[in-house]
Amino acid sequence: MALGKRKRQQQEAWVATCDLPQSPGHPFYEKLNGLLGEAKFDDYVEELCRPYYADGVGRPGIPPGVYFRMLLVGYFEGLSSQRAIAWRCSDSRSLQRFLGYSITDPTPEHSSLTVIRQRLPLTLHEQVFGEVLRIAQDKKLLHGKSTAVDSTLIEAEAAMKSIVRRDSGDDWKEYVRKLAAEEGIENPTDEELRKSDRKRKGKKVSNNEWFNPNDPDARIAKMKDGRTHLAYKTEHAVDLKSDLALAAGVYHADESDTQTLPHTLTMAQANLILAGSDEEIKDAVADKGYHSNENVTWCQSFGIRTYIRERESRHGRRWTDKPEDQKAAVYGNRRRVRGKRGKALGRLRSEYTERSFAHTCETGGARRIRLRGLIDVTKRYLMYVATRNLGVIMRALFGTGTPKSLQTEGEASPCAVFAWPEVVCTDLLRLYGVLVLCLTQGPRRVGVTSTTRAA
Repeated sequence: MALGKRKRQQQEAWVATCDLPQSPGHPFYEKLNGLLGEAKFDDYVEELCRPYYADGVGRPGIPPGVYFRMLLVGYFEGLSSQRAIAWRCSDSRSLQRFLGYSITDPTPEHSSLTVIRQRLPLTLHEQVFGEVLRIAQDKKLLHGKSTAVDSTLIEAEAAMKSIVRRDSGDDWKEYVRKLAAEEGIENPTDEELRKSDRKRKGKKVSNNEWFNPNDPDARIAKMKDGRTHLAYKTEHAVDLKSDLALAAGVYHADESDTQTLPHTLTMAQANLILAGSDEEIKDAVADKGYHSNENVTWCQSFGIRTYIRERESRHGRRWTDKPEDQKAAVYGNRRRVRGKRGKALGRLRSEYTERSFAHTCETGGARRIRLRGLIDVTKRYLMYVATRNLGVIMRALFGTGTPKSLQTEGEASPCAVFAWPEVVCTDLLRLYGVLVLCLTQGPRRVGVTSTTRAA
C-alpha cells in the first residue's frame, strides 16, 4: 500500500449530490427515531403547535419535531447551551440524519431555538412531557403507585457580583462604600474597601434585600459544594418501579421542600392521567426535609401513605394545640417509616432520585442551563427530564439508554442495538481474544487447539 498524502489544493466548487458520502446514522438515534415514529410523535407535536403559528402566512418555520429533537440531542450529548446544540447538530452527519436533514440542507441555528421557545408556552412543554410518559404507558413500563420525591439546586445564568439592593439599587461596591463612610472612612480606595468588607461582622446576603437584575427569578442559595450562588430549585417525583420521572418542577431556590411537595405530587398524578394510566399514587417517599404536620395530613386526606422521616427533636411533641387528625397522620407516618417496607422504600428513594439528578444535571448538562427566567429554565429542564425518560424507555426496550456507549454483556448486549445474533457476537469476541494472544505470545504458549486454528 502506497503512502497517502493530504490534498492541499483548492477543492472543486461544484460536487454532485450522488458523489457526497452518506452517513449510515448512529444506531441509538436510529432506534430512537423508530420509537418516536411508532408513537407518531411528529404528528402529535405539530398538532399541539398549530395554534401558535399563522396559517398559510409567511414562509414555513422549523418543524416542531426538529425543535424537540434538538433538545433531545442537548441531553444525550451533555450540552447546556443552545449554541452548543446547534453547532453539534450541524457538525455531525448522524445527528443531521436524526433530525431529518440531508447533507446539503443547513440545520437550524441557535437563534431559531430561542424564537420557537419564546413562541411555545410552558403548558405545551408540559404536554410533551406527558406524551413521553404515554409512550412508556404504551410499552407497559409506567406504574406510579410508589413515588419518591427529592430536590436539588441548579445554577442560574447570573453572577453574584451583579447583585443590587432592592431598596436603593446600589451594587455591592456602592453599598460597602456607604458603610465605610458611616465608619468615618472618606474617599476609600478599592483596596481599603475590600479590607473593610472583609473585616465587617455579620456580613450576610439576603434574598429580601438583594437580587440580580439580569435574572430576577434567581435566588441566592448555598450549593451542596459550599459555594454561594444564584440558583433555582428542581424537584423530581420518580416512580420507584420503573425509574421514570413522573414530574419535574422548577421553583425559586428559597422555597422550602415542605412548600413544594403538594404541588409536585399533584403534577405527578396529573401526568399519570395525561399519559392514559389508571394508576393512582398510593405511597409518597421523601427525606426529613419534607416532613411537616400539614404535608402528612394533606397526603392522608387524598389516600396517600407517607414514608417521610422526621427531624430529630430534643423535646417530645405536644398535641394540645393540634387537631386530632394531624396527630393520627404523624403517628401513622412514623410507624410506617420504622417498618420493614418503609426502610426498603427509603433505600430505593436514595438510589432512584439521586440517579435521576445525576443523569439530568451532571451527564445531561442541566446543572447550569444557559437561560434566564423561571419559565424559560422550566421549559428546557422539563425537556431534559423527558429525554431522560426516553433513555429509560430505550434501555428497557433495546438494552442501552445513551448514544455514548454500548453496555457490557451483564447489562445489555450490542446485539440489541445492531440486531446481530448473540451467538455470532460471542464467537467473534472469543476469536478476537485468541488472535490477540497469538500475536503477542505465540500460538504454542497460548495453547491453541486444532479446532481454534480451523476456526
